Amino acid sequence: MEVVGPEGISLENWSYGDLTRAILSIARGLETHGLSRGDRVLLRLGHSSDFPLMFFGAIAGGFVPVPTSDMLTSQEAEQIYNDSGAALVVHDGKTVLPPSTSALLGPDDLVALKSGEPGAFADTGPDDPAFLIYTSGTSGTPKGVLHAHRAAAARAPMYQGWYGISPSDRLLHAGAFNWTYTMGVGLMDPWANGATSLVYSGPRDPDIWPSLLEKTQATLFAAVPSLYRRIMKYGEVNRDSFPALRHGLTAGEALPGLLFVQWQDRTGRPLFEALGMSEISTYISSSPSTPPRAGSPGRPQEGREVAILREETEQPEEAEDEEIGLLAVHRSEPGLMLSYWERPDETRRAFWGDWFLTGDRATRDGDGYYWYEGRTDDVMNAFGYRVAPEEVERVLASHPAVSEVAVVARPVRDGVSLITAFVVPVRPEFDDETALAEFAVKHLAEYKRPKVYEFFDALPRTPSGKLKRRALLDQA
Repeated sequence: MEVVGPEGISLENWSYGDLTRAILSIARGLETHGLSRGDRVLLRLGHSSDFPLMFFGAIAGGFVPVPTSDMLTSQEAEQIYNDSGAALVVHDGKTVLPPSTSALLGPDDLVALKSGEPGAFADTGPDDPAFLIYTSGTSGTPKGVLHAHRAAAARAPMYQGWYGISPSDRLLHAGAFNWTYTMGVGLMDPWANGATSLVYSGPRDPDIWPSLLEKTQATLFAAVPSLYRRIMKYGEVNRDSFPALRHGLTAGEALPGLLFVQWQDRTGRPLFEALGMSEISTYISSSPSTPPRAGSPGRPQEGREVAILREETEQPEEAEDEEIGLLAVHRSEPGLMLSYWERPDETRRAFWGDWFLTGDRATRDGDGYYWYEGRTDDVMNAFGYRVAPEEVERVLASHPAVSEVAVVARPVRDGVSLITAFVVPVRPEFDDETALAEFAVKHLAEYKRPKVYEFFDALPRTPSGKLKRRALLDQA
């Protein structure tokens, strides 16, 4: 692993031996702090090498790390802290903490953990809990997704079914470590193949990426579609740019067909897309051996059992080609989560017979390519992060000037949507967008905040009083 600074110069260079020693030192150190097998460890760390070292160190010791975004407010961090029942919080002295935190390890403790005497890997089994990640629940509260140790080995179909990776590759990922897309694609998979992970720690302006790709000699690059679009808009990109790069990888949000074509025309390299989710990781993709088709995420990776199920049947029944249905993954999938944390009823509802329902609709063509047809719920996608509108609405509704509020992802152009708040003010004359935006800054992570505010006299509802979210878009 190489940690690269703003000028594309390596600041840290970690060998596999260095990583192993540091991870086992952390595993042993956490045990000396009184943790028991399976205890949760909340990570409140920024984008530095400490994040993956603590994540894998906790797993190596038989504990369960809970990665969180450094963009969360203290209120949001508190929700996850309480829900996870974390026995320990590890922080870097910069990231905001849950207000009720008691057991705490800070920056000096991190240094001591990394430099301590290495221990041994805990004797864990494939179905033992390994890590707990939080995503937006449809109720508007964060929902924990508990994964087993087998999730690491279950990533193997991606190696050639998406990346086409080899030990000589140098993979640069544009995301932050708290995101499973980054931890998996940026670290787990390159390491499993003996390749080099490139981690960038500087400013994330879109115009820096072309020169960074050249200076690091990255052969693979992973990002969300919106970043590829911004790189083309603000950066100097042509067919002579970043000559070492073989192809790009994209996930986190749907790749618009036009963007796929534009990137390939400008750079001469393809983008290989993957479809996945926190509960499974990726399971459908294009790759060097599965030629991409503009607008499709690809075909199921080798060994994955994926189906499209008819919606109006009593028992699971597979749909025909070209028929829209529910996208589902078989419960035998080794990368599938153990459960939703402390939510047994919700875990049961996620399955229909032997099939896990992803919450997506899709179709399959005669060549086995899948085509995304939208969500079955109202969960929004903001730059690759899942955001429940109810969570944003609950925060904005607590502002004294707001009577009612509804939030939707509003399309502004092909493949680009902005979180938009439709507000019914207490006083009809109130239309202060700045006041609401400043309020959101205090209570919501940046990626959850509305980018646009619209003011209305009333929200569209059904006769029974249910909010009609789709009608908001027509009303705007």
